[in-house]
Amino acid sequence: MNIVLIGYRGTGKSEVAGILSETLNMKSIGMDAGIVKKADLTIPQIVEKYGWDKFRSIETQVALDVSKLDNVIVDTGGGVIERPENIEALKQNGIIFWLKASVDIIVSRIESGTERPALTQGKTFTEEVAEVLQRRTAKYKSAAQHEIDTDHITPLQVADRIIAIWKKR
Repeated sequence: MNIVLIGYRGTGKSEVAGILSETLNMKSIGMDAGIVKKADLTIPQIVEKYGWDKFRSIETQVALDVSKLDNVIVDTGGGVIERPENIEALKQNGIIFWLKASVDIIVSRIESGTERPALTQGKTFTEEVAEVLQRRTAKYKSAAQHEIDTDHITPLQVADRIIAIWKKR
């Protein structure tokens, strides 16, 4: 059984995955890294050269690959919930945790990042985060078996909550 972390960028998925990996002695798999490896391009290069649809297709291939693994931490990209087949695959052998945060917290955590191209055009960064988060929230909620609000707790506290749930399964 895998631990699958979903949520918007900046909610702490990667940092929490690292803590969980070390604490539980489980391998951590970053789906974005898998996409980059499969395409042999950075995410901005994939999107610029082929568009978001191609990126999402590669993401689905990686989700299917990861779903065949066992006893790993899966750190997904924020848009993994855009395609229902990704969640179906990840749920086959995983417990899905939605790490969530408010728009202001997300913006404060990721506004200086350059690893992802814009998802919307002609908007401020905060407007983009708010719009995309609003569009995705119902999908995150539907996909997740557990929700953890990361606004006012540390990544270690998030990991501790996940571990407590994990041990009860």
